[in-house]
Amino acid sequence: MSEAAVVSFADEPISKAKRRLADLPDRVVEGDPHHQTEMHFESPDGKLIAGTWTSTPGKWHAFTERDEFCVILAGHVRLVDEAGNAQTFKTGDAFMIPNGFRGYWEVLEITTKHFVIRDHAAS
Repeated sequence: MSEAAVVSFADEPISKAKRRLADLPDRVVEGDPHHQTEMHFESPDGKLIAGTWTSTPGKWHAFTERDEFCVILAGHVRLVDEAGNAQTFKTGDAFMIPNGFRGYWEVLEITTKHFVIRDHAAS
């Protein structure tokens, strides 16, 4: 068993991925957002991940069954719950999206964030 080590986001990521969100059926509400993710950490069970994410503008249904902590490094986003309550976050802001949130992510300008996600989806 390897020894646990502190993970620096300045180090080379363990993986990189790009995707067009429209490739996920029924997810996009507006625009054509493209995502780039650099993964810096994944727990052995895959339930906890951390990395850096960049998105082009667009609006989509938020993913559910997860807790997500975010720090906006650059850009401007809005999270809107199902009741229409909106919260806006910009460069330097940090926030937590709790498991059970239902609503939308809206990227208003190209945004980059650091994230930590705990997945609650059934295995």
